[in-house]
Amino acid sequence: MRIHTYEKLWLAGSFVLIVGFIVTITYGSVGLGITMIDDEADGVSPDEIPSDERFSDPRVEQVGEDEYEVYVVAMTFIFQPDPIEVPANSEVTFYVTSRDVIHGFEVAGTNINSMAIPGQVAELTVEFDEPGTYGIVCNEYCGPQHHTMEGSLVVTPESEFSQTELEVNAPEQVAQGNEIDLTATVSNGLLEARESTVNVTVGSQTTEQSITVDGESSENVSVTVDSDELGPGEHDWTVSVDDQEDTGTITVGNETETTESVPASMGIETASGTVTPMDTAEATRRGAHP
Repeated sequence: MRIHTYEKLWLAGSFVLIVGFIVTITYGSVGLGITMIDDEADGVSPDEIPSDERFSDPRVEQVGEDEYEVYVVAMTFIFQPDPIEVPANSEVTFYVTSRDVIHGFEVAGTNINSMAIPGQVAELTVEFDEPGTYGIVCNEYCGPQHHTMEGSLVVTPESEFSQTELEVNAPEQVAQGNEIDLTATVSNGLLEARESTVNVTVGSQTTEQSITVDGESSENVSVTVDSDELGPGEHDWTVSVDDQEDTGTITVGNETETTESVPASMGIETASGTVTPMDTAEATRRGAHP
């Protein structure tokens, strides 16, 4: 049987497309690790997200050397956490879920693209070799503000990446002559120890202290300032470490200058009885005296 030349071309083209489709699916599932969401996977109900150990605190977590996990919660109309920051030359696994409706999770310029479905958890593993900033968009219509639902993924150089957290405990007001005790708690979320410098400024006084914080632990830095050296009034304070900073104001007051005011609802005892500030104002308006 004689086959026409055009038919041969169509058959050859169809065969190439079939082979190409099989190769693409195989490469995506084996080479890139792309898989479908498993209905039997360990999902999480939207109502349980606030108490779920994975998603109650959306975050980036180091789980091994150059290995990180990112727990992402999509909701109308934001992603948490935002921004997402990971180091270059690392393997990152994203776990994505939704707490309300179906959303999309796409990192522009990469092969990270998945649906965020309530009750299910999507898992995507990728490697980032170079520093850069990527936009995150929702590519599934989720409501009237769908077009505003976006975030960012920041890949930082390894030497600049940290998971340092800072919490400062400082008084709002002290009496002049008393000492000001300020405590900064520096937490290190990485697995390895990290050396940092804590900078503390209270008014015009500045202190620097170098610390080493073990992996997944914290250290306290305490600073004491004599309020007499600052003088009465409001004084700004700033504490910074790595890329974290906290600020506030301390008021130094003089106890001898503190006066007690009489509330408007209280009365003043006189020989003629109890007179309130309102009575006094009314009597003055009429030209009389209480």
